[in-house]
Amino acid sequence: MSDRRVFERMKTKLPVKFLDPSTGKEGEANTFDVSADGLGLLTYENLPEQTSLELWLNIPGRHIPVYTRGEVRWFRGSLENCVKRVGVLLEK
Repeated sequence: MSDRRVFERMKTKLPVKFLDPSTGKEGEANTFDVSADGLGLLTYENLPEQTSLELWLNIPGRHIPVYTRGEVRWFRGSLENCVKRVGVLLEK
């Protein structure tokens, strides 16, 4: 299986807060990788595929979080109270 990614991924852990604007659900996560068009997240929240998200990334050295939007493209993990892996495609 070939990797379809265009941009290189950087393995990095950044704290993230997110909001599902359609439900008002808020949550927290940490990135496990970041690229120009996507994020890999670790979270305890259930985020089904195609969920739209507003995200705020806390970047070291910045006083204000970086705001972006994206959509959940894949989700791994189903048990409650377990960390899930989530792939988010960022809007252009």
